[in-house]
Amino acid sequence: MALQLLQGATHAALAYADPATGAPMISRIALGLDPAGCPVTLISALAAHWPGLRANPLCSVMVGEVGDRGDPLTHPRLMVQARADFVASDDPSRGAMRDHWLAAHPKAKLYVDFADFAFVRLVPQGALLNGGFGKAFRLSDDDLRPA
Repeated sequence: MALQLLQGATHAALAYADPATGAPMISRIALGLDPAGCPVTLISALAAHWPGLRANPLCSVMVGEVGDRGDPLTHPRLMVQARADFVASDDPSRGAMRDHWLAAHPKAKLYVDFADFAFVRLVPQGALLNGGFGKAFRLSDDDLRPA
């Protein structure tokens, strides 16, 4: 279920530390997987989470959608503890990552090559899967790798 939630996500909630205050902050981000299956996002240097992730790469993302009916807390969600790894513009893997990203996020073609945008791998460090009431499981980073 954890891999299904991660593979099906096109956006996520990103938690990071505000570099000015150290206080936790949350942002909605576009989310996908790189060709190797690692969660990745594309962010602008103008976004508030850019300096936060640069100052402290430890972050978390949450994926999972609330269903049309019932208590929102009974629907599955995955919280992934991660380390943000900015991908340099000259990184050899960027071309394949760009193509993979655009296949899932075609509207990003408008800005993917702007100088202030960068791909950021969100390298899993562990996770918590909540499959609904009474169904919570701690996962390792290995549990989030495709077979």
